[in-house]
Amino acid sequence: MNSPIVFAANSPTRLVAYSVALAALAVALSPLSIPTGIAKVSPSQHFINVIAGALVGPWWGLAVAAVTSLVRNALGLGTPLAFPGSIFGAVLAGLAYRHTRNIYFAALGEIIGTGLIGATVGALVIAPYLMGKQIALTLLVLPFLLSSAAGAILGVIGLQVLKRLGYLR
Repeated sequence: MNSPIVFAANSPTRLVAYSVALAALAVALSPLSIPTGIAKVSPSQHFINVIAGALVGPWWGLAVAAVTSLVRNALGLGTPLAFPGSIFGAVLAGLAYRHTRNIYFAALGEIIGTGLIGATVGALVIAPYLMGKQIALTLLVLPFLLSSAAGAILGVIGLQVLKRLGYLR
């Protein structure tokens, strides 16, 4: 029986390999987004955030989210709102998983980080200063919450599969 290749828990090789693969998958899934006003909500990004938070931790998860947002913007698949819409969720998912080892708390961290914190930063900082648009906070909170909740559910399913396969400790 073939078992998965397992690197040491904090192996830089493992962290880089998983992070690169997760960022590439997030970019590949980027066309599956839903335009909502000035934002393009992407449940696949939130799915990846939950996986990254548990698999590589909050800081590597932040790197995955930042690289994905940068590439999505460069390819025209995202807006500047992708940065707060992914980074805060990835960090909170990673911190929640690190402190509880509970995949449901990782998903909750993603929802709070993206749906509340990311939407707030997007509406109050990114939209007016980087996009030149004044928008009401409520115009971002609902789409960000819905997108992050859908992605978090997918992330929980993905983490359950990874746990069964032995990739998640």
